[in-house]
Amino acid sequence: MYDLLGGMRVIEGSSFVASPSCGLYLAQMGAEVIRFDSIGGGPDFNRWPLDPANGASFYWEGLNKGKKSIAIDLKRPEGREIAQRLITAPGDEGGLFLTNFPVGGFLAHEKLAALRPDLVTVRVMGNADGSSALDYTVNSAVGVPYLTGPASMGEVPVNNMLPAWDLLTGAYAAFAMVSAERNRRATGAGGEVLVPLADMAISTLAHLGQIAEVTFTGADRPRLGNEVFGAFGRDFATSDGRRMMVMAITAKQWRGLLDALAIGDQVAAVEAERGVSFAADEGLRFDHRDRLMPIVEAAMQKRTFEDLRADFDAREVCWGPYQTVLQAAQDPALVTANPMFSQIQHPSGRTYPAPGAAGTIPSQPRGPAVAAPRLGQHTEEVLAEVLRMDAGEIARLHDAGLVAGVR
Repeated sequence: MYDLLGGMRVIEGSSFVASPSCGLYLAQMGAEVIRFDSIGGGPDFNRWPLDPANGASFYWEGLNKGKKSIAIDLKRPEGREIAQRLITAPGDEGGLFLTNFPVGGFLAHEKLAALRPDLVTVRVMGNADGSSALDYTVNSAVGVPYLTGPASMGEVPVNNMLPAWDLLTGAYAAFAMVSAERNRRATGAGGEVLVPLADMAISTLAHLGQIAEVTFTGADRPRLGNEVFGAFGRDFATSDGRRMMVMAITAKQWRGLLDALAIGDQVAAVEAERGVSFAADEGLRFDHRDRLMPIVEAAMQKRTFEDLRADFDAREVCWGPYQTVLQAAQDPALVTANPMFSQIQHPSGRTYPAPGAAGTIPSQPRGPAVAAPRLGQHTEEVLAEVLRMDAGEIARLHDAGLVAGVR
């Protein structure tokens, strides 16, 4: 946790991955993020993975670390009015709203801006026209499942289990929030920023040259399995049955690989045979992978994993081990000795490592990760401090069932 965004208060009404991850990133950089949910929890409150002992959602407590929680009866007009008041509360630090609720309805920007004209709303969407979409449906539409997997899959699509477009959209939404808030400071003007998953996905493919590629070739890229497009890279087995992902993008990485495996003469013979030089051109290494891959494969199969690790590290070869998620969770470099992680107790009652901000700021101390709130944990605090309600008014809201604290 850092304090770069101290003094910024963001009200979050959201569920699933993209929008909550945006709020998470803002909180980890110091913003006060207040999440409102329906009493009893929103649609993602019990999402998998779950604690096998008590059914608590590891997913929910992972995406909502460091936030505050207020529980409101959003089915009733009086409860919706509380949410609107919270979003549009006065003060330079407030008037920032993050959501993936529909464009229309009681949380429409126009309705909220009537209560606070300088309101900034960042709204994560599925499709740009407002229709519903999730990461998997967007991914299928942009063509990635037909590029994923080995050629032997034929025309069968292969879904990616990582919600890449959700996560990219969440990060972009955080950037959009900070940008819009900066603009408001300069101009006094608020406004709404719409961030659709579909636009995030297709623009990313375009940034990577893939729209231009198919436009001018008239054909889709073939499936390559574990080979990396346009460069030398693939998984290779060692003599003791382990696997390494090996890459050679730069000239230094390529030379280090040749030296570590003592295959310089074999590669030079291929260069002479085909009239090319692989020293500085990653594209040529990809074009001639039919000859290069078997050479590397044979050399690595003669060596143990630990033997190769030592040689690769000494020569700054770009490589990585293949590990399961369980092995990654036990890896000192990634988790157990990584200063980004803190051992904290979560709302589930479990104590396990939780990451703080992924970015490191050497000039500032890194604060420990902060657990997600329990649902409704900050209801009284938020009503009193943000909406300036007194104890009697808060008690009446509780009695009427319009708000709830921790149950």
